[in-house]
Amino acid sequence: MALPKIHPVGDRILIQYQEDKEQIRGGVIIPDSAKEKPQEAKVIALGTGRKDKDGKVTPFEVKVGDIVLAAKYAGAEVKLDGKKFTIVREDDLLGIIG
Repeated sequence: MALPKIHPVGDRILIQYQEDKEQIRGGVIIPDSAKEKPQEAKVIALGTGRKDKDGKVTPFEVKVGDIVLAAKYAGAEVKLDGKKFTIVREDDLLGIIG
């Protein structure tokens, strides 16, 4: 995958949610508008890092390529080249999967 043309700043992280396959409950296909937002996402790009009180940059706990668990309604959605990405703060990430 080619890197998108956006680079997060500060403690922000660019993620792409892992799209679920068609959700079927009780034999009924759930339409896109009724599907729950996925929480698993892949880290695409990292910002410059958070600065502490002394001005030192704190490194990220995640790295590009990690699969993370993000808060359900965190971040700002961005559409680039027809693909959906989300920019979140590192605090909005709940954990690293796997």
